[in-house]
Amino acid sequence: MKTCIRDAALAMTAVSTAVALVACGQGAGNSSGGGNSRTIGVLLPDATTARWETQDRPLLDKKIKELCADCTIEHANARSDVATQQRQMESLITRGVDAILLVAVNARSLQPEVRMADEAGIPVIAYDRLAEGPISGYVSFDAVEVGRLQGRALLTAMANRGASGQIVMMNGDLSDPNAVSFKEGALSVLEGRVKIGKSYDTRQWRMENAYTNMSSAISALGAGNIDGVYAANDSLAAGCIAALKANKVQPLPPVTGQDAELAAVRRIVAGEQYMTVYKPFEPEASAGAAMVVAAARGESLDRIAADQVRRPGGHVVPAVLLTPVPVTVDTIKDTVVKDGMYMIQQICPPRLDAACNRAGLT
Repeated sequence: MKTCIRDAALAMTAVSTAVALVACGQGAGNSSGGGNSRTIGVLLPDATTARWETQDRPLLDKKIKELCADCTIEHANARSDVATQQRQMESLITRGVDAILLVAVNARSLQPEVRMADEAGIPVIAYDRLAEGPISGYVSFDAVEVGRLQGRALLTAMANRGASGQIVMMNGDLSDPNAVSFKEGALSVLEGRVKIGKSYDTRQWRMENAYTNMSSAISALGAGNIDGVYAANDSLAAGCIAALKANKVQPLPPVTGQDAELAAVRRIVAGEQYMTVYKPFEPEASAGAAMVVAAARGESLDRIAADQVRRPGGHVVPAVLLTPVPVTVDTIKDTVVKDGMYMIQQICPPRLDAACNRAGLT
């Protein structure tokens, strides 16, 4: 029945409803070839943020194969381009995959393709970002709490400044629903507690855009008048820190981050970045894989999803919402090292020997 609906929807775009129904009557199949085999599409948003290709993709592949040894996985990375991801979605729909795990470049812009997949009987699992349209499930971390953790950490680092402290906010790209939630969470903690001297919504989460924005903030506010930097993720933190260094800002103000990238953890050890938010990739990938495999098999997602989210329009979607973890120099060993994300040898190259000794990373 699902195959019939899918092929009908696809055929309608090429010829007519009548032809589609005839095709269904003739037993048209999908690309998985029958039996228990399934084809799953995995669409990633960019190569700018290190996690997608270095963490999420290999973990998703591993977890999907553990659950479905004969599943075929079709990968694609949109490299920050909405039109590219739209074409990738359309290609997967045309080929009749059994389910799609989607990290949307732009949640709103992908809505027509999500609807097209739904009409073709192909469930879409929104991964890490809540895509718009009739998705079947959602796996992510509590994005508002991520922003709260970043805001609280910044206040802690600026404790000696109090309400007189001035910060720069380097938010993410607000076409990403998570970026909106990060900003909301951070502002709920920071507003009224510090002065927000400049605030930027950084296009495409690009490090170079954060660098440009931070340089503008330094010119406008003065190099000595920035007491803290809210950076929504580690890539933006890297751009902000590079701009602060280029403008001879010393000492560096505390800078937040997110994703626990290796370079960020090293910056934390070196005293250049104050904190990051660790979102353990393995449980997220495990939940995403479980949900997309179940969806591909036509199984209920309720046994996987302990939570729910409400999409625009009021429709409730089964969800897995995981808990983010703040990381500072004092907690590296008990978080990313303990969980096996990084070994101390990876975090501590020879140039950081002294700093690692001070941090107890030996």
